[in-house]
Amino acid sequence: MEIIPAVDIKGGKCVRLYQGDYSQETVFSEDPVAVAFDWQAQGAGRLHLVDLDGAASGELRNIAIVEAIVKDMNLPVQLGGGIRDEATVAKLLAIGVSRVILGTAAVENPEMLNGLCQKYGDAIIVGIDARDGRVATHGWQKGTEVTALELGRSMADAGVRRIVYTDIKRDGTLTEPDFEAIAEMVKGVNLPVIAAGGISALDHLRKLAKLGVEGAILGRALYTGDVSLREALTLGL
Repeated sequence: MEIIPAVDIKGGKCVRLYQGDYSQETVFSEDPVAVAFDWQAQGAGRLHLVDLDGAASGELRNIAIVEAIVKDMNLPVQLGGGIRDEATVAKLLAIGVSRVILGTAAVENPEMLNGLCQKYGDAIIVGIDARDGRVATHGWQKGTEVTALELGRSMADAGVRRIVYTDIKRDGTLTEPDFEAIAEMVKGVNLPVIAAGGISALDHLRKLAKLGVEGAILGRALYTGDVSLREALTLGL
C-alpha cells in the first residue's frame, strides 16, 4: 500500500481544514514548496496536492506553487482542486503533474470524463468525496443525493482507472477512517481505491492495507506528528 503525504494549499500557504470547513483552517507552513520537498526528503514516493482555493472557485488558483513543486520534484505528483475542463487537464499534464483528480467535473460532466479517460488513461483519477455516504462537490460545499458507492460504480463503467475516496466528516479530525465504508467501496467498485480522511495512527494504515486499498493519503496526522512518515514507510505495507 502506498503512503502519500498531502499538501493542501490555500491562500498560498500549506493548511489543513477540519471536516472540509474552509472557516476552520490551520496553517502549518507559509511555504508549501518547502513542505513538499521535506516529504520527498523523508522518503515519500508520491505527493498529493490540493488547490483548496481552486476547489471552491472552480478554477486553479495556486498554479504557480504547483509548478514550483513539480518543476524540481523527483517523484510523481497528483493534483486535485478546481480541475473542471480538458484544457486545464492538458496544461497540468504538460507541466509535469502525473495524475489529475476530478471531483465536481466527474459528477457534472460524465461525457467529458469519459473522453478524458480514453485520452489520458491512468493520468485521470476521480475523487469521491462523501459526507454521511453522499457525494459532495464544489470544494465539499455542495451536497448531492448520489451515494459514494453509486458514483464509484458509474466511474468504473466510464473507464476510470482509480479513485480517491475521502470521508469529509473525518478529514482533518485525527479520529479514524470509516473502515466499513472504505471496505464497501473496495468490494463494491472494481477499481483501485486510495483512502483519505481520519487516518491518525500507524494501526489505521495496517487496517487499511488489510482492506485492500491501493494507497492512503496522510494529512493532518503528519503535520501534528501523530504519525511519522518515516515510520509509516517502514511498515512494509
